[in-house]
Amino acid sequence: MESSRFYFFVFAIAILASPALSDLLLSKVDRRIYLTSHIVRISSTLKVENAGPEMVSEVLLAFPEQQAKNMAYLMATPHEGKGKVKNPVVALPVEVANPKDMPPALTFFSVSLPKGLAEGGSFTFDVLAVFTHALRPIPEQITQADIQLVLYQDSAYYLSPYAVKAQSLTVKLPDSRIESYTKLENTKIHGSEIKYGPYENLPAFSYSPIAVHFESNQPFAVAQELVREIEISHWGNVQITEHYKLIHGGAQSKGEFSRLDFQARPNVRGASAFRYLVANLPPRAHSVYYRDEIGNISTSHLRGDSKKTELLIEPRYPMFGGWRTAFTIGYGLPLQDFLYESEGKRFLNITYSSPMVELVIDTLIVKVVLPEGSSDISVAAPFHVEQWQETKISHLDIDGRPVIVLKKTNVVPEHNQYFQVYYRFNKLSMLREPLMLISGFFFFFVACIVYMRADISISKSSASYLAKHQWEEVQAVIQQVQNIISRCLAIHDKLEASLRDLYRTGDIQACKAARKAADSVLKELSRELKPLLTTLQSSPSAAQILPKVEELVAKERELQEKVMVKHSTVVDGYEKKSGARDIENRVALQQQKLTALRQEVDDLLEFIDEI
Repeated sequence: MESSRFYFFVFAIAILASPALSDLLLSKVDRRIYLTSHIVRISSTLKVENAGPEMVSEVLLAFPEQQAKNMAYLMATPHEGKGKVKNPVVALPVEVANPKDMPPALTFFSVSLPKGLAEGGSFTFDVLAVFTHALRPIPEQITQADIQLVLYQDSAYYLSPYAVKAQSLTVKLPDSRIESYTKLENTKIHGSEIKYGPYENLPAFSYSPIAVHFESNQPFAVAQELVREIEISHWGNVQITEHYKLIHGGAQSKGEFSRLDFQARPNVRGASAFRYLVANLPPRAHSVYYRDEIGNISTSHLRGDSKKTELLIEPRYPMFGGWRTAFTIGYGLPLQDFLYESEGKRFLNITYSSPMVELVIDTLIVKVVLPEGSSDISVAAPFHVEQWQETKISHLDIDGRPVIVLKKTNVVPEHNQYFQVYYRFNKLSMLREPLMLISGFFFFFVACIVYMRADISISKSSASYLAKHQWEEVQAVIQQVQNIISRCLAIHDKLEASLRDLYRTGDIQACKAARKAADSVLKELSRELKPLLTTLQSSPSAAQILPKVEELVAKERELQEKVMVKHSTVVDGYEKKSGARDIENRVALQQQKLTALRQEVDDLLEFIDEI
């Protein structure tokens, strides 16, 4: 508070030392300050008179430098008295002015009058000034259970470079709960209104600081950044996508948060928090969605009529002072409601700002995505914006879509006015994407037909095909050799089984019959094996594996001979009536050799099978 008083003291000295401008005077000033939300609006009705001989065509408006920094919107319009038919509002031109010999603590704007004001003439007009971040939370930090108190500072006198004959000020508050306010002469309070004045015959640059400290639990919703993308499709739709980075701009929350207390008594244990936001969408909005990084947020309600579509959204948690959230809103609009054609050019006519109610936007970026092939692009906006062009590559694009980017800072709901984007577009360009799809599917099916009907196998006369074919023949022959060897081993097993039966039954004739049958089969298998070996020996592809195959055949023949010798020895012993122990001793060494040979044959079969 002490720094504020010092600021006002220095400011008062500066303006009191400033000279008056021209012979204009303000015969009546009626000023109204609306503090019902965190956006401060000052509406002033000024009646200006020319007391000098020279023609006057403009009127200067003065604002303190600190107040001018927070100014988001300024508009002047001719005043229409009560009872008169309301005509469409035509704003008067307002520009920044730099009059000479004025202190730097003041910022001036000039309002151009509809026609020159002659001596003795008068003109009445209204001025609307909108300010953001003009309410300062006092205290700056509060707990969940505290109410939010804010401070507003201004002047009871209208600050003007002209003398003022009569003036009054009305301060409108959210409710009647006022912590404190500056009391001056002719100060009255009526419920939620504080009235100062009337004051008469005040000189130029009169200034009387006032401060109002009051309760305000209105949503201090501030979008630190909003990226709004408007994508035009000539197939009948305008798609709007809005990315919000939101913060509660009121008193910072301190201490712990209790959701139980908040849900039990939200108006007491969370009076300063806001739980929902309202967006007024165009009347025929469709395909509306609301989501954040986690996914879709179901706590939203949509209702509409012929005039508007109202979207009520709730964040995932109540927003206390300093808390942040980020989310995205998207919806579609009928193209015919916003796209028009004039003088061979098409133009988009749509609102610039956010549809959110009472939202302050620190930085607003609007991206208008035009169809690919658009040219001769221009923008008409009702206020100054930064502008540049980008390119967006989307599905089925070749060169990309031109994107007009419009950027503005310190945006308030009054900026939600219509702007236009003009461009030329050839109707034949609309056929580009369908033709690309048709061509893509056509060539795809042609490729499928060619693939199914064409012979893409390797030529039978090529070296690679012949080598592959020869190797396949070698593999087939080796498989037959393996089968024959396996059958031979099976016969060996049958002979061993006949010997076991001999030990058990003593039937020599049955054992000889098994031997005779085995000899017959083994001879047949030997005849089948000879041409196979000849084939492998004549094939160059079998050069690497042939030694192993020949070794396998040799080992099998040696094994076959050993099996026959063992079989003959055992049968002879039984015929000579030798004892069982004597027979076993005679064939023990032979059995050891048989076991080793059988293992070698099995190893060779496994090795060849792996190859």
